[in-house]
Amino acid sequence: MIFIYHDFGGTHTTSMAAAIHLRLLPDREWTDEEILGIPDFNQLKKKDAGHLFFKGTDHDGHDVYTIGKRSSKYVLPAMKDVSKMLLSRYDRDGKIIFSNTSPVVPPVMTAGGFFARGLGLDAIGVPLLLRGAKQCREYLEKLVEETKRNAYEPHAGQIMDLENKYYQYKKGKKL
Repeated sequence: MIFIYHDFGGTHTTSMAAAIHLRLLPDREWTDEEILGIPDFNQLKKKDAGHLFFKGTDHDGHDVYTIGKRSSKYVLPAMKDVSKMLLSRYDRDGKIIFSNTSPVVPPVMTAGGFFARGLGLDAIGVPLLLRGAKQCREYLEKLVEETKRNAYEPHAGQIMDLENKYYQYKKGKKL
């Protein structure tokens, strides 16, 4: 099984989701240092869009990847087609799960990403990103939990595309 977490930039919530999936973060509120220590968190650039980043193998032996799509509506359909081709040709029993982390992004994180990655103003962007990461932690933990659960559903197909709209961040809303 392969898990691919995706969103616009591929460097914030996708990296956080992969770290949660791989059990790299504690099951409590995270410190700023723990967030900044997440592999690729706030490190990727525009040129990295459309590239898969291997994050590790989970405790069940499944590979975990991330990708940033930017504004391209073609990246995911192309990846799904390639996945179908590879599964039918080489691994008839495999599964590939695409899980969208965009719905959990709070506005403060969007602003932080714009300042930090878009404008290169880390002094403004990073504090906003840290605040956003803390705001959406619970949503992201639930999203990852649900992604794993869906992957094992007996009715699930070989290619799953989880939009995760029910985890949309809403200020003040507790899960």
